[in-house]
Amino acid sequence: MFGVAYAMAPPAGGAGAAAGGPAQLLGTFGPLVAMFAIFYFLLIRPQQKKAKEHKAMIDALKVGDSVKTAAGIHGKVTAVEDQVVTLEIATGVKIKIDKPFVTTVVK
Repeated sequence: MFGVAYAMAPPAGGAGAAAGGPAQLLGTFGPLVAMFAIFYFLLIRPQQKKAKEHKAMIDALKVGDSVKTAAGIHGKVTAVEDQVVTLEIATGVKIKIDKPFVTTVVK
């Protein structure tokens, strides 16, 4: 058992140990870094961009805009408060919803 463990140990000192260190480290962590880069550019970055666009759209809401909510309710904005939007969904029928639930402004 100890003979096997001793045989697997790296060479003691010399140029071989120093030259194999960085190359072996790059070979070990290279695929991991590449996978993180792929996840960043394909998943994380587009999601951040979409969240930024949604926040800009919510900040630009104004009275008179026709909007659609996450629940599929269509209505016209009648009042905009700090975190609440009042929608008129039918003549004389008004509901209040939280701003983040407004998904699109209908043109």
